Amino acid sequence: MIEFHLTKALHTAAGPRNLDVALALAPGELLALSGPSGAGKTTLLRLLVGLSKPDGGFLKVDGQTWYDHARRQWTPPQRRPLGFVFQDYALFPNMTVRENLAFAAEGQPSAKQMVDELLALLELTELAARRPAALSGGQQQRVALARALARRPRLLLLDEPLSALDLPTRLRLQQALGEVHRQFALTTVLISHDPAEIARLATRVVELDLGQVRRVGPPAAVAAPATVAGRVLAVLPSGQLRVQLPGGAEVLVSGAAAVGEEIALAVEVARTL
Repeated sequence: MIEFHLTKALHTAAGPRNLDVALALAPGELLALSGPSGAGKTTLLRLLVGLSKPDGGFLKVDGQTWYDHARRQWTPPQRRPLGFVFQDYALFPNMTVRENLAFAAEGQPSAKQMVDELLALLELTELAARRPAALSGGQQQRVALARALARRPRLLLLDEPLSALDLPTRLRLQQALGEVHRQFALTTVLISHDPAEIARLATRVVELDLGQVRRVGPPAAVAAPATVAGRVLAVLPSGQLRVQLPGGAEVLVSGAAAVGEEIALAVEVARTL
């Protein structure tokens, strides 16, 4: 069980605001954070990681206190058994794929076996001797995810890790993320602006706005409205439309519309877990 109530002063385009979020995550839950830019989503992840210090509150993970303002308790990030993947994958450029994973797994029981298993699970075995510069964006993202898992995290934190990838790659990695989450029985917090991604992966959604929790519930009730607006980017030879959703995600749909036209799309909730 992960429980926290964290506060932090925010400086937004709309002026100063206070982040004030209290949540509890069940073991094995995949919680999605949604909301507009400046809502406090990334700030909350940084507070959980320990890269930023809260102004007040507490954070408990499996009965252990990582932060308690009243008791002046603070666990530094290097001592928190968690994994995190941000939009910048931050792989070590001078290390191979295997070496990146081995560095993260150092000190873990059966570290070499774990690295081999992660390479196989995320289809990286044939790329193990390559360095990050020789990998595609999707391959680098798989390495970043594998490296985060090599620490045997109690909590996995993901800040829009798939947003910069093309649609086919993003869909494959969504499936891989779902499989990893299930196989490792992870408790995960995912930031995403993509309603379809949230619907596929999340067990629960928290909508933030200006540092406050606005709604909490299953994806069908919070992150996936009956319709979502999209802009037509291209009409393919097959007749399908390539449509951009809010947040930058792209989908292929059937229908008739011109390039540049705004259309409404019905959202169907389908989860992979």
